[in-house]
Amino acid sequence: MKIVIAGAGAMGGRFGYMLKQAGQQVILVDSWKEHIDIISQNGLTVESDGKRESVPFTAYHTKQIAHLEIADTIILFVKAMQLPEMLSDLQSIIGQNTRVICLLNGLGHIDTIKKYVSHKNIFIGVTMWTAGLVSAGHIHLAGDGSIELQNITPSENESGQQLVDIFNEAGLKARYSHDVLVSIWKKACVNGVLNGICAILDCNLYQFGQIPSHHDFVAQVVSEFAAIAKSIDNVDIDQTAVIKLIESTYDPEKQGMHYPSMHQDLVKNHRLTEVDYINGYIARKGKEQGIPVPYCELITLLVHGKEKVLGII
Repeated sequence: MKIVIAGAGAMGGRFGYMLKQAGQQVILVDSWKEHIDIISQNGLTVESDGKRESVPFTAYHTKQIAHLEIADTIILFVKAMQLPEMLSDLQSIIGQNTRVICLLNGLGHIDTIKKYVSHKNIFIGVTMWTAGLVSAGHIHLAGDGSIELQNITPSENESGQQLVDIFNEAGLKARYSHDVLVSIWKKACVNGVLNGICAILDCNLYQFGQIPSHHDFVAQVVSEFAAIAKSIDNVDIDQTAVIKLIESTYDPEKQGMHYPSMHQDLVKNHRLTEVDYINGYIARKGKEQGIPVPYCELITLLVHGKEKVLGII
């Protein structure tokens, strides 16, 4: 199967690597020229379990894909704010039967994708896999993960299950879902608590868990996400379970030493963040719905403030 990874950073690289190892034909596409040039010349450097290997890949800049054949499947891992431009660039390789899978962090992406892709070909999902971008052309893999996937058009259940099977053949531990929206909101809660605050405080998950009164902070942010989820999508979030899940990530023997993706973007690489699609999304919807969400408003303000201080905006 010809699979295009659109957004070949840490997570896109991980999925591309695991799918390629399983025998799939994988093409990496990204807007970061240095990253693509290094991968094209030297392969993608992958560190995992104390080992390092250089894996050859076909890789293209997003503006250089018009000549490619129609893709069978496209997996979106681009940053949320880059999604419209990426989908526009992908139009030449999206055919009538090209399946497009959205595994982006954040909320509100499906409305954007519908403008570029036939509804029957859109699949949404959530993944708990993690990865780190060491430098251009170089990723680090650690920990375990999973995928939950669902088609947005009911008639495409069989196609959704086929995609799950492909992911499982690559060891990506996927399962087909009948209500993935609940899991998307659940992950949004996790990201809404950990991404922004770890970027602001320049800390990893373990260090955040050592902060006095961290539990109260977690509970407040989760309650704000839960209120908006119920208001706009009629999704009920088990707040106690989500808080427990978040606090389980602090373990330094598991995920605790991980720096969330927003920290990698803002602190390490001085790039724009996706905060407007996580806490900022809750802040906007809270204003629209008349629901107080002061913690999400403050997190959004502080992340944008740090972007300004660092000269990113």
